[in-house]
Amino acid sequence: MDETRLSRGDFLHRLTTAKAAMRDVTLIPGETTYFFLDQLAETMELDRVQLQYHYDRLAPIPEGAFVPETYKLPLGITEKDAVLLLLNRSISQMRQWSEKIFGAYNEKKWFQYVTMASVIQKEASDTADMPLVSSVIYNRLAQGMKLQMDGTLNYGPYSHTKITAKRIKSDTTPYNTYIYAGLPKDPVCNVSFDAIKAAIFPADTQYLYFVKGKDGKHKYTRYYSTHVKNIGNVTK
Repeated sequence: MDETRLSRGDFLHRLTTAKAAMRDVTLIPGETTYFFLDQLAETMELDRVQLQYHYDRLAPIPEGAFVPETYKLPLGITEKDAVLLLLNRSISQMRQWSEKIFGAYNEKKWFQYVTMASVIQKEASDTADMPLVSSVIYNRLAQGMKLQMDGTLNYGPYSHTKITAKRIKSDTTPYNTYIYAGLPKDPVCNVSFDAIKAAIFPADTQYLYFVKGKDGKHKYTRYYSTHVKNIGNVTK
């Protein structure tokens, strides 16, 4: 930290490699930036309003710009530098993933996949379930069907809110896939690499419906009549 001229990237690197007191901040897959910034403010003793201000100014999208993992941040870091550090690491990681899969990084295309991955992340019961949920999304979009997925309403401050029929009727934001066709305009949460892979490589199915069974696993079908029966079995 003894040099007087450093690029912003070098500076942030020096911050995390210098001999300073560090704290861990863990972002779990599926969590929204709203709650992660709450957690960041509390753990690092930072101003929550300033964190949001700098995120809104610096992030390429309103949601989904962070990569879920455990970050080590030095005590005393400013709100701006904390957001910059997290975004720099996240975008660098996403670029590496994209180059591994596609051989290049196109930000607009990549975040379209992140948007789909965020729905998958909210809906899937586990990692193995993700390609199947992805296939339902692709199949419904191909047939012009609304997604009608509760997970899209778990955006922002509603990340941990149980979705009710009343909420579905009252929420008029573009996140409500019961009202609006297609994917939400932006991601609904921060996503894992597994969810992104599922968004890019869906399972090859004809499924159009799924419901979570009593065992916590999803029951899939291409037929609405079977779907109704599956729902009935869950509610018995």
